[in-house]
Amino acid sequence: MNKTLLMGLLLTVFLTIDIQAVEAKSLNNEPSTNGIASLNQKQWIHGSQDCKANKDPAIEVFQYDESSYILRQNKCLSYEAPFIYVFIGDEKTLVVDTGATASSKSFPLYETIQSLTKKHLVDGEVDKRQILVVHSHSHSDHYGADSQFIGQANVTVVAPNSDGINEYFAFENWPEQQTKLDLGGRSITIIPTPGHQEEAISIYDSQTQWLLTGDTFYPGYVYVKNWNDYKNSIARLLSFTKNHDVSAILGAHIEMKSKAGEYYEIGTIYQPDESPLPLMPIDLATLNTKLQQATKPAKISLNRLIVEPLGALPKLISSIVSWFM
Repeated sequence: MNKTLLMGLLLTVFLTIDIQAVEAKSLNNEPSTNGIASLNQKQWIHGSQDCKANKDPAIEVFQYDESSYILRQNKCLSYEAPFIYVFIGDEKTLVVDTGATASSKSFPLYETIQSLTKKHLVDGEVDKRQILVVHSHSHSDHYGADSQFIGQANVTVVAPNSDGINEYFAFENWPEQQTKLDLGGRSITIIPTPGHQEEAISIYDSQTQWLLTGDTFYPGYVYVKNWNDYKNSIARLLSFTKNHDVSAILGAHIEMKSKAGEYYEIGTIYQPDESPLPLMPIDLATLNTKLQQATKPAKISLNRLIVEPLGALPKLISSIVSWFM
């Protein structure tokens, strides 16, 4: 056997072993440093300068481990490009937010969730899992596809308003009380975090050790409706991270650029130089310090996010919309 052929065979063997090791790690339900690194390095679909020429899927699906998924909506469907999180337990599948688009034809979210859950069935097995849909808050880019789930068999959609949240989670001491969900072998903690919006919640998954914070804390431009509520919510989240293992803090959007302190303007449909999605507890601690030091509501600019209080008119409009909901 010549040396060139031998080296080629050895390289093939080593690559096969390496790929198998990576695949095995990706199926490991335990969070890993490599897993979070993959999130930091992940380049998401990020729109196009000309959306008529955009060939990206309506929904990008990223599988983090065997039963944890992050979905992103195409920016050419909605400039908001919200992230949707899917956690699959033995008994329930949790869907956090449903994006900004109602149409099942252009944005087939329910169909996508069904296809993900079917991947976890043994041949011939009937899927008996319940699908539970919750929302990080009640802004329309987070409940757009609810209509695709409402009325479907084995699906519960928690209405994105205070009545729906209190009815399902039975909060008795909002916003100080936390509550838990059992997906079947997978524990989820629900943490009230009003401020950006009155009914905002954050969600902690014990398996990935992710803290999902919706529009409360993400790499972008965060508008705050109630400053004191927001300050208290950030303090509660920081306290939570000190008492729980948090591998990453994941919000519902990316609006910051990779260059510190720079962001994409609202309405941008092409973001080729996005910041990574994950934030970390140290980022939360930095914001908390700035909030506690502030003597009155004021814009806070950090490397990974910007926080600004809403003006009087936007507050009024937001309140009117919430009242109708």
